[in-house]
Formats: sequence, C-alpha cells, structure tokens
Amino acid sequence: MNVLFITSSRLGDAVLSTGLLDYMIRTMPQARITIACGGLPSSLFEGMPALERVIILKKRKFHGHWFDLWKQVAGIKWDIVVDLRDSLVSRLVFAKKRFIFSRHIDRSRHKVEQAAEVMGLDYVPAPRLWISEAQRHQAAVFIPEGGLVLAVGPTANWIGKTWPAARFIEIIEFITGKGGLLPDARVAVFAAPGEEEDARKVLESVPETRRIDMIAKTDPGTAAAALSRCAFYIGNDSGLMHCAAAAGVPTVGLFGPSFPHLYRPWGDHTVYAGTPETFDELTDFENYNPKTLDRSLMTTLTTEDVIAVLRDFKIPAFFKSLPGDEREAKS
Repeated sequence: MNVLFITSSRLGDAVLSTGLLDYMIRTMPQARITIACGGLPSSLFEGMPALERVIILKKRKFHGHWFDLWKQVAGIKWDIVVDLRDSLVSRLVFAKKRFIFSRHIDRSRHKVEQAAEVMGLDYVPAPRLWISEAQRHQAAVFIPEGGLVLAVGPTANWIGKTWPAARFIEIIEFITGKGGLLPDARVAVFAAPGEEEDARKVLESVPETRRIDMIAKTDPGTAAAALSRCAFYIGNDSGLMHCAAAAGVPTVGLFGPSFPHLYRPWGDHTVYAGTPETFDELTDFENYNPKTLDRSLMTTLTTEDVIAVLRDFKIPAFFKSLPGDEREAKS
C-alpha cells in the first residue's frame, strides 16, 4: 500500500501531524509511507516504521518546489494521499483516496484536532516520535546516565514569544533548588542555530557540574531523542516544546504572542502558562512590526505565574510534590 504524506516545513507543525502517521502505521500494516516535508523536520522521521522515503521540499521561487515534488511522485499509483498543505500535487497524482486540508476544516480547533478532521477520524491520535538507533546512541552521548535532567528551551524562532532569560534562570533555580521539583538535577539547555545568545545566558547560570549544553548541537531528530531522556521540559512555544510533549516528557509550554488554543503542548502530561494578554493585545502598539521587533512581548508572564502553574500540574508520581503543595502527585 503506497501512502504519500505531505506535511509542514515547520518543525512544530510537522510534529503535530505525526498522530496521523501513527494512526496509519497501527491500522494499515501494509502501508509504505513516503513523507514530503521541509528540510528542518526531516530528521524526525528517520526511525519511523513503514517509512519508504523522505522527500525534502526545498523552497523555490514561483512555488517551484511543488513542481519538483510532482515530478518525483506523479508516476506512482498511490493508495492514499494525505496533504496537510492543501497543494495542487495531491490533486494531480493518481490516488484511490485523498485526504486534503481544505477550507472546510475547523481552524479554531487545536492543530492536532484539525489533523484528525482531515482524515475524518472519530478520535484524535496523539503526536509521537520514532527514534532511530543512530539518534538513540547520539542522544546517550549528549545526555549520559547519571540522574534526572531538566530540559529547558529558552528560545524560539521569534524574539516576541521568548520569555526573558532572567526568568528562565529564576524558574530553573526554583525547580532544581532544595525542596524543588527536581532538586540538584542536571539542566540541559536546548536551542537552534541562530538562537545561541540568550540560551547561553541561561546555561551559564547553572553550576558547571550540572550543565548539559544542547545549544545548536544537532538536528531536530537527535535533539528530540535527547529530550526523550529528560525527566521534565519547560520552554517557549516552539518546535522543541512539541517534540518534548510527543516524546511523552512532562511539558510546560510558555505562551505570549501566539495561540495556545491552536498550539498548546498536546496531552495529559502537558500544561501551559500564558500572558494575561492575547496576541492581539500584545501586538497592539504604535509601529509594531514583527520583522523589526527587538524585544520580548512576554514580560507580563511572571515567574510567580509559572510557579503557580507548576504547583497545579498533575505530574508523574516519581516527582516530589512542590514546596507548599500537600497533595501527592498524580500519575
């Protein structure tokens, strides 16, 4: 059974689409799946069962990348085409069944729910990751055995939705301090290339013996494998946040000028903290320009706000209760 799966070039959206892949792998054992995506998320699929190949879409002028894809897939008789990009390619190839993200999808729902609607599913399959042996080995090199690890993602692809580095430093001290959630835990700081400056401020606040430097070290697939070795994740709304959640790691996402109803981390093991203002309120000021913005728009999310969310987070039982919280953690 030949399946063509066209997904996002953005890391977070690609992760959120993996629930559909998991559904097909579990329910269609004969499926051989070709994935078309951008280069950034391509490493996420290296360990996926039923993978036929990954076609990397290299953006070209005048939408030439879609013509490149069509040339590679037009000669194949597809049993199923799933197109989350609403491209012409999915309409111009032979396919017995087509599932296309279209204007009829309810775009007010979470992206994971939208994906399930594309295929007409009566339940919402959760995102998941598949880790290759090579990625697993490399992750163990980056994060060796030796106690619990707090993973931190203090950056994002846009400065406006980055919580200030000073507040990440405060929350790390709270979580890993005496009586905290993960006392004396090692701290792994993750960031993508180009996001090093603020990430290093956070990393250097951690005692040297407990630092794990994951700043611009590897591809997203291997970074996700490293995240899967961590006990807890806290970070801005980003692709890494979705990787952590998909890996089953208890995850706290931090939201400001973005849309938690669409992009909050998915699953019962996740929660988010957000600014009191909405995206529109945060960006409603004179001369706002997302391309020239040079500061965080998340300063109204306080450390105390995030601690309050942590206190209320029903986290796995192997964690200690937070200071001042008499309830036992619920697994």
